[in-house]
Amino acid sequence: MNIIILGAGRVGESVAESLVSEKNDITVIDTNPQRLRELQDRFDLRGVVGNGIQPSVLQEAGAQDADMMIACAPMDETNLVTCKIAHDVFNIPTTIARLRSPEFPDGSPLMEKSGFAVNRVICPEASVTRYVRQLIAYPEALQVLEFAQGLVSLIAVRAVAGAPLVRHTISELPSLVPDVDMRIVSIYRPDPEGPDQAIACDGITRIEPGDEVFVLAATRHIRTVLEALRRRDRPVKRVMIAGGGRVGLRLARELKGEYRVKIIEHDAGRCEYLASQLPADTLILKGDSTDEELLEGENIHDMDLFLGLTSDDEDNIMACLLAKRMGAKRVLALINRKAYADLMQGSQIDIALSPAQTVIGELLAYVRRGDVEAVHSLRRGAAEALEAVVRGDAKTSKVVGRPIGELTLPPGAQIGAIVRGLPENGADDLQREQALKSAQVIIAHHDTVIEANDHVIVFLPRKRMVRDVEKLLQVSATFF
Repeated sequence: MNIIILGAGRVGESVAESLVSEKNDITVIDTNPQRLRELQDRFDLRGVVGNGIQPSVLQEAGAQDADMMIACAPMDETNLVTCKIAHDVFNIPTTIARLRSPEFPDGSPLMEKSGFAVNRVICPEASVTRYVRQLIAYPEALQVLEFAQGLVSLIAVRAVAGAPLVRHTISELPSLVPDVDMRIVSIYRPDPEGPDQAIACDGITRIEPGDEVFVLAATRHIRTVLEALRRRDRPVKRVMIAGGGRVGLRLARELKGEYRVKIIEHDAGRCEYLASQLPADTLILKGDSTDEELLEGENIHDMDLFLGLTSDDEDNIMACLLAKRMGAKRVLALINRKAYADLMQGSQIDIALSPAQTVIGELLAYVRRGDVEAVHSLRRGAAEALEAVVRGDAKTSKVVGRPIGELTLPPGAQIGAIVRGLPENGADDLQREQALKSAQVIIAHHDTVIEANDHVIVFLPRKRMVRDVEKLLQVSATFF
């Protein structure tokens, strides 16, 4: 695909890196020539210096031949106007805008073709908030990702000694947890001499303490699956947030009333603003999140979750390491630099989260060939899980009417679950509600037969396998 990206900041860079790796033709527009030169030196892409709201700049970037515009400049106004010009002047089929303001949600009349002509709104702050909310609901998990309109979840969990499934083989799962059907799609085992090692998942694979296990199961069974791999943690009640910026404020708003929240913010003016935006039971503290005396005075050892959400990677890392050492139950650091996130893997920081990576999946659903409903980027972009709708029949499809065991999947790739009977696009609210109630979640086995219109959830240990899976799911030679 020919894709234009407006903005070479953190989000734009992460998007460009992900899409270039899939052999798309990428052009990045930015007003900073030095930043563009750095990207061109690192990635196989083209840079155009200029303001994206100017038609002449878009034309220089090749907008007349582009398939997609991704506008992720710092200002919402710039992204909205750029998408409008891209659609109205250059007829770019798909436009995506990064918008921080909640006034422009997906589905709003303002986003329609007669308005700003934005096909999809992405917001890293909102994505991070959703991610953290899932971790608060399931504190034992490292990651919780939903598919099939919430009916199926892929969870990542660190196995601990003494849990029912640990030190047992995958073939023993049905007898150990007989009431829950689940599928372990990948295991990553810590290696003291280097990065985690991917372990082949078959019947004789044994789950060891410390393994990072990816499991697909019906969402209603998540709690049971987690308890089978590690002991149940105490529910999250107390949360401390380092950083009262956009992410910290958005999260605190969502947590109000349900949890006891403390926010540490170093800027006095920002503290006053936070106090005006949040309920009185949210404690706003002016100070440094790496101040040991402050953390001790605010009983950091009683915190169920400490979140480093400032705009500074180093501050987030140091604050989380300090909080963990002082007794915080779990810590999460927001880390923009990929090298830092990789470095923190396996450290005392429980979760290193990249805000840009949380939105990559939302974009990839538009880039994938075929009828793709959802994409989630895993392990900082190295692996991927996608949900695709199977189309065609036994004559036009390579998968319809065939058991999974007969399909030629790339090594390590797995179809982990199938959801049958989901509502089609265009169904009204009543039809959608009825279909969701009757939809069937099927955990995939080698003899499971795929039917037309099934939603299949596929785990890919390496992103380069995507094209092979797309070809497998195509319905005819003209599908692309």
